[in-house]
Amino acid sequence: MTNRTVTVWIVAIVSFVVLMFVTPSIPQDQEYHDFADQRQFFGIPNALNVISNVPFFIIGVIGLVLCYYKNFFKLSLQGELCGWTFFYIGVAAVGFGSSYYHLEPNDARLVWDRLPMTIAFTSIIAIFIIERIDERKGTYSIIPLLLVGAVSILYWRFFDDLRPYALVQFVPCIAIPLMAIMLPPMYTHSSYWLWAAGFYLLAKVEEAIDDTIYEWTNHIVSGHTLKHLCAAMVPVFLTLMLAKRDIVAERISLLQVWKISWTKYKRNGVVTENETITYSTVPVEESRE
Repeated sequence: MTNRTVTVWIVAIVSFVVLMFVTPSIPQDQEYHDFADQRQFFGIPNALNVISNVPFFIIGVIGLVLCYYKNFFKLSLQGELCGWTFFYIGVAAVGFGSSYYHLEPNDARLVWDRLPMTIAFTSIIAIFIIERIDERKGTYSIIPLLLVGAVSILYWRFFDDLRPYALVQFVPCIAIPLMAIMLPPMYTHSSYWLWAAGFYLLAKVEEAIDDTIYEWTNHIVSGHTLKHLCAAMVPVFLTLMLAKRDIVAERISLLQVWKISWTKYKRNGVVTENETITYSTVPVEESRE
């Protein structure tokens, strides 16, 4: 382990400890379990919030199969297969865990909703480290990151404090788009990461205005149901990315690509504005009969 790596870990641990000392604990709000749409269909309580988790299971299973089917995703780095395997296991498990929770929402069942999500979040961070920072470090970080996610859930459950879990959930929401933009990718179709992040952000907004959306739609669908469907688009876009991408010949970050495109756009605009049209006089000879 290099000095730089040790320094990063020390800074991260110290920052976490300081954060835990200077911030108040965040208990689980029991009103969180009171969702807008509590209708029962076909004997299923909270039916739409339960059924809307099915896409997670479907895409999770599809992704898991494709990871091992004739190297369909063309995974070329050590640890990539392991990272994406954990990601799709987490996604598929969300289908079960979240459905189980929504059948009878309470803190005990919420554990099985959040645990699979932390598996998906933390494995994605490890995948980014493998692809864009250091293959070896990223591979070794998979298990520690998964353990950090699991510990954050246990800490919340035993101490009724959501701060560690909030970090595990929201740090990737900031880090992944930033890394997708700033760090040069080794594969094409890197913009799919931003589409995935956009759908997740939309899902969080829909979750926050659960009741409002339920009222807007005349009690047809709630914000939380739409949140599930939008969040399921995250693994959909990442699966499409894996299926389409190839290794790039030259590693250039999205930020650099945007800068180059903007420079070309400005240059073309200047040329167009400064371009003048001149007309030359063409002598016309009179016809002689």
